[in-house]
Amino acid sequence: MDSRVRLVRNDKDKKVDVLIDGKIFTSYIYSDNIKKPVLYPLVTPQGTKVTRKYPMEASVGERVDHPHHVGLWLNYGDVNGLDFWNNSDSIAEDKRGGYGMIVHNKVLKIEGGDKGRLEVEMDWISPEQDTLLKEKTTFIFGFDSGIYSIDRITKLIALEEVSFTDNKEGMLGIRVARELEHPSDRPAIFTDVNGLPTMIENTDNTGVNGKYINSNGIEGTDCWGKRADWVNLTSTIGDENISLVILDHQSNVGYPTYWHARGYGLFAANPLGQAALSGGKDTLNFKLVKGDSVTFRHRILVASKSLDKEFLDREFTQFSNNY
Repeated sequence: MDSRVRLVRNDKDKKVDVLIDGKIFTSYIYSDNIKKPVLYPLVTPQGTKVTRKYPMEASVGERVDHPHHVGLWLNYGDVNGLDFWNNSDSIAEDKRGGYGMIVHNKVLKIEGGDKGRLEVEMDWISPEQDTLLKEKTTFIFGFDSGIYSIDRITKLIALEEVSFTDNKEGMLGIRVARELEHPSDRPAIFTDVNGLPTMIENTDNTGVNGKYINSNGIEGTDCWGKRADWVNLTSTIGDENISLVILDHQSNVGYPTYWHARGYGLFAANPLGQAALSGGKDTLNFKLVKGDSVTFRHRILVASKSLDKEFLDREFTQFSNNY
């Protein structure tokens, strides 16, 4: 019997495709021009992309801000004073001394079956090519009725003393498609019918109906800067009800995480940027001494249906008990 989840390695194009029942779910991509490995795109069981296309492929009607927001990624805005979060090819040459980059080293394991497993190794490096952190990440890809899932288990090993100074730019992030944004009337730059960036004064919100809700019942953009076990971003595209969920884990540093969840389409869990996200009420400034490590665990659900609080609370408990 063929594997329900199949991983296809393509070293030439620097990616590993993840297929479920023969359909693309996502790809692990480590192109040189995006400054960190990412999962892109994220596709629902019904075949709808829920991640923004820009800057990876041509698009119409999408925001063109924050070119470093690509698919699903994990990094941070202040690691020994270096900004890993905002790095991209858009940074001017004379400014790149302040930015770090995450480089894919090797694939450690690929397995298919009822679940897919991808183990990879990466380096967090400075502009001088010094390695601050060795990253070993396991992705576990699964599926259920109308739901695809990703467990990302990320171990960071310090090769020197490393400080994660409180910063709002972090840590596990997804940049979502226009339909999952919250409606907004603010002028912004979007891709036009020719795919070119164009300032739009009167924003068209047709089909834009994203809505955050967290585990504590807080809704909309009020989820930003709040702690919660999980956040569910819901939307409808055509007749497809969509839920895109990030779940924290009870063993994570900074649990329960703060959420850097923006209405314009950035959806991120940030356990380390506590001072920035709490208005100074909390402070963490997490550090690792040389040789120490820390592991971050997150589950992402991509569903072609609505997921309610009861289900997500059970999912959170099951996830926290499994790892």
